[in-house]
Amino acid sequence: MDNMHKKTKPVRREMTKLIIRYQTETSLLHFKISRRRILYLVLGIAAFLIAYSVGAAIPMSEEEAEEVRRQFSEQIEGIDQNGIFFNNVRIALAMFIPALGAGFGAFSGFATGAVFSALASSTPLLADVPPLIILITPFGIMEVFAYGLAMSRSGMLIYQLVKKKPWREYVIPTFIELGIVVVVLFAAAVIEWQMIEQLGGLDTSVIIEPV
Repeated sequence: MDNMHKKTKPVRREMTKLIIRYQTETSLLHFKISRRRILYLVLGIAAFLIAYSVGAAIPMSEEEAEEVRRQFSEQIEGIDQNGIFFNNVRIALAMFIPALGAGFGAFSGFATGAVFSALASSTPLLADVPPLIILITPFGIMEVFAYGLAMSRSGMLIYQLVKKKPWREYVIPTFIELGIVVVVLFAAAVIEWQMIEQLGGLDTSVIIEPV
């Protein structure tokens, strides 16, 4: 009996070592995946910011700038906190579409930059302001984060679908990130609307004919 007990001790030690090793390797794997996800997120944010900067840098004629301002004015006319939220969520959800979402995100960034360019062309206060400064606000940072998350997931979904990965590897994380984006954009809309109200509200006539 004692001999059997002595023999089981090495077996238990080996099993314990294997369990510890498995848990350690699993943790390292999760860490690597986490780092990879952060890298994709950074690339998504960078892609949006580059597209935005390109849109802001393209020169416009006075007629083109006026048309962009008019369209933007019509888009935000009567908008409120809920309108800001639903508009941003609609854009972000489209960015999750595999392949097409990343392209749509880049186009959205470019269009946003073009709006800034149109406003800056006839607004002295914006003439010397770097385009990226506009995004360095609490709600701007949150929105860029959400768009970068969505665009990067779009790119990751292409790879995962082409490689025919098990659906659990991408469906569940995608839904989790969808939830994160919705929450972040809701908070961003609340902050943005509060700042707008503190500044006296939106005046679309100023956008059409800046003074």
